Amino acid sequence: MLGYLKGTVAGVQKNGNRVVLTLEVSSLGYQLQIPPRMVESLPAQGEALQVFSHLQVREDQLILYGFASAAERDLFRELVGVSGIGAQLAIALLDTLGLSELVGAIVASNTKALAKAPGVGKKTAERIALELRTKLAQWHQDAGPWIDLTAGMAPSLQEDVEMTLLALGYTNREVTQALQAVGANSLPSDAEPEEWIRRAIAWLSQG
Repeated sequence: MLGYLKGTVAGVQKNGNRVVLTLEVSSLGYQLQIPPRMVESLPAQGEALQVFSHLQVREDQLILYGFASAAERDLFRELVGVSGIGAQLAIALLDTLGLSELVGAIVASNTKALAKAPGVGKKTAERIALELRTKLAQWHQDAGPWIDLTAGMAPSLQEDVEMTLLALGYTNREVTQALQAVGANSLPSDAEPEEWIRRAIAWLSQG
C-alpha cells in the first residue's frame, strides 16, 4: 500500500466536482483525487510536495486519493469504512468541514454539522456519528489513563477534547502536555471544547 508520495507538482485538473492532482515522482506522473480545499495550500507547479495517499482497488480500476496530512488520510479511511459511505461522500465531508471540525462534529454527535456536506442526509449523518464516535471512544480507552488536567473541568468536556486530539493523530503524551499547558494559561475550565482544541493544536504546532 502507498502511504505517501513525495515529488513535484505537475498540474491540477478539475473534472466536475472532482479535483485531480498530478504528482511527478521519479519521472512518473501519479494522478490523485484530492479534496478541493487542498488546492489552496498546494505549492506552485514544479515545486516539491508530499501527499499522504490511499489506494482504492476496484475490479475495473485503481484510484489514488491524496491528502495534506496523515490524520486526514486516516479519517478518510475510517469514513469509507462506515456502511453506505463511499469515497466521494468521505471527500465531501472532509472538504466541507475540514479535519478538525469534522472530528469535532463526530465526537459531539453533531449531525447537523455533518449534514452540511453534499449528499449527507440526516440518517447518514446519524450513522457516521454513531459508528465513528464509538470507535474514537475505543481509541481513547486504549490510550490508557489520562492525567487530571484542570481542576473543575467537566469530565465530558475533557473526554471530547482528548478524543478529538487523539483522532487528529496526536499521542497520549502530547495531548496531556498540551492540555496541561493550555489549562495553565488562564483558559477557563468551562470554555468551549473548540477553544481547548484550537489552543492545544496551536501549542503543539509550536513544538
